[in-house]
Amino acid sequence: MRIQAYMFYGCGIFFLITDIVYWIFSGDWTGTTALAMSVGLAFMIAFYIHFTVNRLEKLKGGELPEDDKLGEISELAGKVGEFSPHSWWPLFVALSAAGICLGLVFGWWLVLLSVTCIIMAVIGFVFEYYRGQYVEA
Repeated sequence: MRIQAYMFYGCGIFFLITDIVYWIFSGDWTGTTALAMSVGLAFMIAFYIHFTVNRLEKLKGGELPEDDKLGEISELAGKVGEFSPHSWWPLFVALSAAGICLGLVFGWWLVLLSVTCIIMAVIGFVFEYYRGQYVEA
C-alpha cells in the first residue's frame, strides 16, 4: 500500500512544477491558486496514506498482507471496523449542513440556527455509543 503514498507524492511534485511554470508564463492568480491547492491536497493525501501504512505496519508487526506478493486472500480476513447500521445522526448532520447553505442565501439567522444544530448533531453522532443501551457496565 506504500506505492499509493508515493503515487500521491509524485502527483504533488508534478502539480508543484506545473504550478510554477503556469505562474511564470501566465501570471494568472486564479489558476495559480487552484494548482497550489492541488499541490497541498496531493501532499496531504500522500502524508495520510504514508502515516496510516506506518501505523498499520507497527500494529501488525511487519509487512501488510496486501503488500505480500505471495499472500493469500484469506490473510486479509477479519474485522474491518465498527459500522452503525441504524444511526439517525448522519441525517441530522446533513440537514443542518443544508440549513447552513440555505442560510447563506436567505438570511444569517438561519446560518446561526443551523450552526447550533450541526454542533449538537455532531456531538450526538460522536457520543452515540457512550449513552443508553450501549454503555458498558
